[in-house]
Amino acid sequence: MPKITTVLFDCDNTLVLSEVLAFEACADLANEILEKKGNPKRYTGPELLKDFVGQNFRGMMVGLMGKFDITLTDAELDEYVEKELQAVVKKLEAKAEPCIGAMDEVDALHKEGKYKMAVVSSSALSRVKASLDKVGMDKFFRPDWVYSAATSLEKPTSKPNPAVYLFACKQIGVNPGECVAIEDSKSGATAAKNAGIPLIGYVGPYEDDEIEEKTKMLKEECGAIVVMKHWSEFRDCLKKVEEAPAVSSV
Repeated sequence: MPKITTVLFDCDNTLVLSEVLAFEACADLANEILEKKGNPKRYTGPELLKDFVGQNFRGMMVGLMGKFDITLTDAELDEYVEKELQAVVKKLEAKAEPCIGAMDEVDALHKEGKYKMAVVSSSALSRVKASLDKVGMDKFFRPDWVYSAATSLEKPTSKPNPAVYLFACKQIGVNPGECVAIEDSKSGATAAKNAGIPLIGYVGPYEDDEIEEKTKMLKEECGAIVVMKHWSEFRDCLKKVEEAPAVSSV
């Protein structure tokens, strides 16, 4: 394994417990779309989270259209994306909390100064920054090293597309193989894998009855070198990554 120089953090449900709050707002808008299109299906926030965890709202709506054979014009999609962003940011600014133990570990890593640190998310930049600001993690990251698949790229996309990871690596000036990514979702973990970035899986936000299944998915399907249940395990996990065989890059 090349020397690890850079730690790339997913944000939603990895650094900040944001997904439940976000999917409450997303469900309202998804149900509005389904009602307008004459489809009887209605989502709760947890149901939508189960179907589309790890995706940004644009990717979620594209999935929704495919799943229920409905159509939105580009203008309609853009309008809903903007409405969702405003609603989610408002919720995060009021209620977002850090993942348990994340603050201590990120603070310690920042103080040590050994690794470059960046945030690489599918979510819109304003949403990511609202999350980081609310929990006080913004001070740990350079503002220009907070990346969004929905906002930072010339063509907006969403994980599992690896574009945002490859863009972040290029901007920071590092090779994917010298980074480590921390991801909780299949889409995010797949994006890291497809970018050739060694992966630490994280299952802290999941319910006890989901942890075994999620751990297996992150390891077997997404190639996680190790999976942590709590941020207190991060240093041991990072050591295991640094001792692991090299990951093939794209």
